[in-house]
Amino acid sequence: MKLKNNIFVVILSLFLGFTVAFLTAEKTEGAQQIQQGIAGQIIRFHVIANSDTEQDQALKLKVKSEIIGYMQTILADADDINQTRKMIQAHLNDIELLAETIIQAEGYQYPVTAKLEQAYFPIKTYGDCTFPEGNYEALRVEIGKAQGKNWWCVLYPNLCFVDATHAVVPEEEKQMLKNVLTEQEYESVTGEPEVRVRFKYLTFLNK
Repeated sequence: MKLKNNIFVVILSLFLGFTVAFLTAEKTEGAQQIQQGIAGQIIRFHVIANSDTEQDQALKLKVKSEIIGYMQTILADADDINQTRKMIQAHLNDIELLAETIIQAEGYQYPVTAKLEQAYFPIKTYGDCTFPEGNYEALRVEIGKAQGKNWWCVLYPNLCFVDATHAVVPEEEKQMLKNVLTEQEYESVTGEPEVRVRFKYLTFLNK
């Protein structure tokens, strides 16, 4: 009897281990697909400071404010991500020039580089929206050595034009995000409602 019990325990342990491994792999694959879906529908905006000194961080915020105002003007008629991408690419030199003008007016001589490129980003929260880690297309403005903390937002849809000091993104802006994401992708970003994990193997056992 003891031998049978031991065999049963071993079989059960192996089955549970397989089940956990399967569910973990399934969840990881699902999370990657969701991230890739989100990344395919948004363009991020990052301004990277020269360093983490108080002066360089303050300069970064001045640069981002001016660029956001400029982007709001040139993107006023951009109706989708493709038009947004084209407008950004057409004005990269102007964005660099604007940033350099602000920097020089503040008494610095940092060079500026503006690029629209794919880059890896860790998990980030903007208001009450959280974007998973992964590769995203982004307008990246690098100031000087670009070794300081960055400021970021979502440029398309235009969450950048929201007052980021608020803890909650207004419903109007969330609706723009909802319009370009699938229901599952939107729920993943906003947590509305909570994402539910489905245990397919346990469902199978119940049958």
